[in-house]
Amino acid sequence: MKERRDSPRVSKQLSIKISSGDFDILTETKNISASGAYFPVSKPLSLMTKLEVVLLIPLKKNKSKVIRKVNCSGIVVRVEPIKDNGKYPYRVAMYFSSLKEPDKRVLRSYVNSTLKDQ
Repeated sequence: MKERRDSPRVSKQLSIKISSGDFDILTETKNISASGAYFPVSKPLSLMTKLEVVLLIPLKKNKSKVIRKVNCSGIVVRVEPIKDNGKYPYRVAMYFSSLKEPDKRVLRSYVNSTLKDQ
C-alpha cells in the first residue's frame, strides 16, 4: 500500500496542549510529522474542529538540549475510540492547518533527526 502522507511520521511522545473555545487539553503525541499529529484525549472531539496548538519540541543546540515552543492551528481529521484505555479513551489525528514556515522547519528537522536515530 502506498504511503499517502507528504511528511515522514515518527512515533514520539511530545508534550502538546490543544484548545478550542470551551476546553484546554494537555496530553502527549503518539506520533508526529511536519504536517500533523496523533494523540490521546479524554473526550471525543468532532471532526473538523479547529484547534489552537502548543507543541514543545526538544532540540539539540551546541551540544545541549533546548525546548522550542511551537504555536500553530490544527483541524481534527479523525477520532478513534480506544477500548480499555482508562483516562484517554479517544485518539485524535490532527492536520496542522496553520504552521509558520520557521516552525515547520523546526518540526521537519526534529522528525528527520529522530528518523536518523532509529
